[in-house]
Amino acid sequence: MHEKRRLLVYRRAGLDKTRKPKGGTTEVTAPDPHEKLKAFQPRCRYFVGIDSDGCAFDTMEPKHKECFCPVTVWKWDLAAVSKYAREAWDFVNLYSKQRGCNRFHALQFVMDHLRERAEVVRRGVDIPLLKDLRAWTARAKALGNPELQAEVQRTGSPELTRVLDWSKTINEMVGKIVKKVPPVPGVRESLELLAGKADLMVVSATPGEALQREWQEHGIARHMAIIAGQEMGSKKDHLAVAAGGKYPPERILMIGDAPGDLKAAQANGALFYPVNPGHEEECWDRFIKEAGPKFLAGDYTREYEARLIAEFDRLLPDMPPWKH
Repeated sequence: MHEKRRLLVYRRAGLDKTRKPKGGTTEVTAPDPHEKLKAFQPRCRYFVGIDSDGCAFDTMEPKHKECFCPVTVWKWDLAAVSKYAREAWDFVNLYSKQRGCNRFHALQFVMDHLRERAEVVRRGVDIPLLKDLRAWTARAKALGNPELQAEVQRTGSPELTRVLDWSKTINEMVGKIVKKVPPVPGVRESLELLAGKADLMVVSATPGEALQREWQEHGIARHMAIIAGQEMGSKKDHLAVAAGGKYPPERILMIGDAPGDLKAAQANGALFYPVNPGHEEECWDRFIKEAGPKFLAGDYTREYEARLIAEFDRLLPDMPPWKH
């Protein structure tokens, strides 16, 4: 790719760092997605990571049912099987153990379900294999639009170009539709309970722009040391880079509503507090009255955590209902 064009591509993608080697030729390099996480330094004895969609905000249903799924049907020509596409999308993203996964993984999971479903096969609808997307998600350090845009420019892949258009359209729809959704009752009180005692960070697979908008709209961004979205890597990465080695594991807590949040905590030896889907208000109330004080007092034991995780695990199935 011509040098000037490469530089323009990375600038448009938000990847505008450059370096000049000894030969004098300017090379464009993507910035380290973990840069802000690495630079973070503790101020408090404790660290709490908090997921956003479906956890701090009750936005999972409107985002997926009013934005993600309709755009998926539109952009991937699934109108002939829209009923089954909706069932697959909602199962993957709301009602299964894949709940809360990155959108680029979710698209693959949904297409896999549709490809296997007899009703879809009988209708003769072409369901893409998404080979280029699978290859990119397997090797990318961060799964966000800037990284995908850079990959599109590098490879010229028609499939990834289509995925990028799909993803950008979803962001536009979310920006237009999902507004004035306040934090779940109990979130503000929980942040106030933790303020000054724990360093707080948003740990999310949502695009950073949407996170900034939502947390600032409701005046709670001021509590957060970092608002980390998909552009900064996975949730596992967020915890590992921002908190790993900076706090004892028993002083790191991840609060989330999805199995991916639990896995991110376990991968880092951190504690986990579940916000159970469908019982969000009850869980935040329990955090204020019981779990939060236990954590700050050093009494959040693995036995206590295990009881909460068992309750959480029962709520989300592995197998979709149409396979029973």
